[in-house]
Amino acid sequence: MKAGIATLGCKVNQYESQVIMENLLAHGFEQAADGEQADVFIINSCTVTATGDKKVRQTVRRAKRENPDAVIILTGCMPQAFPEECEAIEEADIIIGNSNRGVLVDYIEKFMRSHQRIIDIKPHGRTYGEECSISGMNERTRAFIKIEDGCNRFCTYCIIPYARGRVRSRAIEDILEESRRIGQKYREVVLVGINLSAYGSDIGTNLLEAVRAAASAEGIERVRLGSLEPDLTPDELIEGLAGIPEFCPQFHLAIQSGCDETLKRMNRHYDTSQFRHVCEKIRSTFDNPSITTDIMVGFAGETDEEFAQSVGFAKEIGFARSHVFAYSRRKGTRADGFPNQVDEHVKSLRSEEMIRATAASAAAFLATQLGRTVKILAEREVQPGVFEGYTENYTLAHIQGEHLSGRIIEATVTEVCDGYMICRAL
Repeated sequence: MKAGIATLGCKVNQYESQVIMENLLAHGFEQAADGEQADVFIINSCTVTATGDKKVRQTVRRAKRENPDAVIILTGCMPQAFPEECEAIEEADIIIGNSNRGVLVDYIEKFMRSHQRIIDIKPHGRTYGEECSISGMNERTRAFIKIEDGCNRFCTYCIIPYARGRVRSRAIEDILEESRRIGQKYREVVLVGINLSAYGSDIGTNLLEAVRAAASAEGIERVRLGSLEPDLTPDELIEGLAGIPEFCPQFHLAIQSGCDETLKRMNRHYDTSQFRHVCEKIRSTFDNPSITTDIMVGFAGETDEEFAQSVGFAKEIGFARSHVFAYSRRKGTRADGFPNQVDEHVKSLRSEEMIRATAASAAAFLATQLGRTVKILAEREVQPGVFEGYTENYTLAHIQGEHLSGRIIEATVTEVCDGYMICRAL
């Protein structure tokens, strides 16, 4: 039987989709090629925004339209957070949440015998509990390793604690074992989680130990981290990471807003002073690090003055890359009921202004890379004899050569273009 899968959302979802597919392959399924009719089609959903939910519905319906005889399965964050809404998606034959994907093969067999719809969404447990690992990431040249699930933060705009449950950390021994397996094929791993910074807080360890475990695996030359929380990035962590040669100095710190009053309404657990300190510590500890971020505009109650403060702070920090997005009201969150919601037109104008400001910072950062010696993980051939890849600090680079995919190449930055660098191999 042929199985297809569509993944919506974050790196954790991408990892979990790989787990699902490898489990199906182990039970005799074959992966359907792009455009090939599938007998089973899985949609691994995201529910961060209402727009994301709309996309999930569209993806389910398109999967049914393109694979009319297939068993259609909806899993992931949307069923976990909004089970009743998902039950109303009639095209889905099997609906399960995030916590019980291990029964998927049994449910496929059961449905094919009975043709009775199956809906089973279990609550999250208190411990990591998942028996999941992967051998690779399809055709990617770097692999993700999920080490944590859940979040205890309850930011006022965010539904994820309801979709993912509380913080649950994977054992160090499991991380090391999977890193060893990944190291047989890949040179770089990215450690990911829903609240990655909270790793280990429930099992008596910490994120630094997880990085050390992954870095110790034979074959692993680079270890990268997903998104970090500014208030959970202490000096000791930064100093410890600097002592790991395999660690890549790219720090994704989601600021969300550069205004303290807005951060309070968001229930973020830091202020701009603490964020500034973390950035200064990173830059004084590492040679040529990059700091990237997510910035929200138009949050409930954001005034013109607060937005101006946020733009000014973003310019001050000088992010290497920024993901700018407008606040979207989310049913089930506290902020959905906040007064003084910002007009959509105003949000659009603020997005444009913030994008201009952060694009200037990104260009300024890119200019600082000219003439540097870097190491590039070559990923794909973008034109004959030219490969695209990323440096240690996750700056996009082009380099000439043959058969470079999956290799780490030392090079000199010879030219800076719009959004990427041109490098010459040493």
